[in-house]
Amino acid sequence: MTEQIHKTVDEPNAAIRLTMMPRDTNAHGTVFGGVILSYIDVAGGVEAVRHTRHDRFVTVAMKEVIFHEPVFMGDLVSFYAETLRVGSTSITVHVVVEAERFGSQGRQKVKVTEAEVTYVAINQFREKVKIGES
Repeated sequence: MTEQIHKTVDEPNAAIRLTMMPRDTNAHGTVFGGVILSYIDVAGGVEAVRHTRHDRFVTVAMKEVIFHEPVFMGDLVSFYAETLRVGSTSITVHVVVEAERFGSQGRQKVKVTEAEVTYVAINQFREKVKIGES
């Protein structure tokens, strides 16, 4: 029996969604934590731009990174981002990472990682600015 998935209005849009490939894995067959951290950084940056319309941010902190479950080659991984706080020059984003696994038991969704990331707005000269300024 094939499970049908219908997206609901309440389901968040993923900032990033991709399939993990062999190049992403370590000798144990799981995806490197650093690969996941890199995509968390990108997903949080996407949310910062979407939320503020400011186009340049740099990462200043990544805290409370929690790896709940391993990610495996072939997993479809979604990175969901939500703005927590917006200051005059910074924005803090919570990113939740979810893996979809397809196997003999059907589709399984697993929360694999989450983190809180803080970004600072910069201008074209790489100087810190108020969000919304160029």
